[in-house]
Amino acid sequence: MLGDLVELRAMDTSDAEALWRWNHDPAVMRWMENGHPQSPARTAARLTERAPNGYGDVLLGVEVPEDGKLIGLVRLTGAEPETGCAELTLYIGEKEYWGRGYATDATRTVCRYGFEEMRLHRIELDVVTENHAALRVYRKVGFVEEGRLRQVFRRNGRWYDMFVMGLLEGDLRS
Repeated sequence: MLGDLVELRAMDTSDAEALWRWNHDPAVMRWMENGHPQSPARTAARLTERAPNGYGDVLLGVEVPEDGKLIGLVRLTGAEPETGCAELTLYIGEKEYWGRGYATDATRTVCRYGFEEMRLHRIELDVVTENHAALRVYRKVGFVEEGRLRQVFRRNGRWYDMFVMGLLEGDLRS
């Protein structure tokens, strides 16, 4: 899937080193649920063992087409034809690409894929209320705040609220 700045493509085991590096970078994972530390070998095994992309779980690498550099990932999970809904996860792991429009383009591109190819009606996400960069991206694409979960995310000994945000198929902004 080609956007204006990025290309989204299936991830494979050759992406394990970048994924491991991002998942162990405190700046990248600051506002993400990152689980427990994993070895590089375990990260590669997770990519090998995961089921192939399908309607309920689509994991895509965010790549810069000019140089083929993998800079992040997007994922649509929990999709069911009966509800027409899925949950979005996104992060840009290569910090030199932060603040340059890549996250916005990746979000817009994966949402367009969800609405046009998967025939979703709604895409939702949770985001920490203090993650201002992510909030700018999501609002720019058309996501709206639908609720607030109080003190559900803990980082460095402090609890944070999260917004529940949603995007309906007719609300996607170019």
